[in-house]
Amino acid sequence: MSYKVKIDNFEGPFDLLCYLIESAEMNIYDIRVSQITTQYLSYIDEMRLRDPALGGEFMVLAATLIELKSKMLLPRSGPAGDRDEDDPRNELVMKLLEYRKFKSAAAFLSEREERAGFLFEKPGEDMQTYTNDRDEYLRMDPERFARAFRSFLSGKQRVEEMRNIYERTERQRETVESRISLITGMFALKKTRKLGFYEFLKAQNDRFEKVLTFIALLEMIRGRAVTVKQRGSFAEITVELCGGKEMSLYAKQE
Repeated sequence: MSYKVKIDNFEGPFDLLCYLIESAEMNIYDIRVSQITTQYLSYIDEMRLRDPALGGEFMVLAATLIELKSKMLLPRSGPAGDRDEDDPRNELVMKLLEYRKFKSAAAFLSEREERAGFLFEKPGEDMQTYTNDRDEYLRMDPERFARAFRSFLSGKQRVEEMRNIYERTERQRETVESRISLITGMFALKKTRKLGFYEFLKAQNDRFEKVLTFIALLEMIRGRAVTVKQRGSFAEITVELCGGKEMSLYAKQE
């Protein structure tokens, strides 16, 4: 099987070895030593062409892999249960696991360091100006404070009561007859005898006003002052002015 060599910058021989194992999708506990040694030596040859002064640690691991490869070719004696303990790859596996652990920790610390570079702390300030005489605003007679608070609540209650009375008075001034007159005036203002139902509700933001307008239209329909048509479900409702004696009566009742 041909192996395509790709040269990268590795931090050390174990970094290269871990890369080769991951690329070959090998189980780290069951390394195919013969295959991985061949690939490692191919990498070493290519790296030496680029850098003749290749680090000695790469060559030491190459010698270790060659020795391990020769040990794997020798038959292992002893009971089947002891073969895992005598596996010559065990020492290499432990070193690789330890290397991975430290590499992961180094990557984590590097990430934290990079994050910390984007954090800026606000320098401490002298807060003595604000902490002196901190009881200054509390030097008040509790009875005076209670009287002032009760006065505030009483004034707030009077304002709410006056507001409620004013709103009730304003609403009581509005009658169905006055709303009928207003609707009639809308037809005259727009110079038309047909208006959409929602035209009468556009300016009515208050629920009371909308209900009063609806009742006024019902009263006008009952008095045959207007007719209402709808072409289909949820379609626009058209209100058409009929005119006549009934309409003039409603107009005069205001």
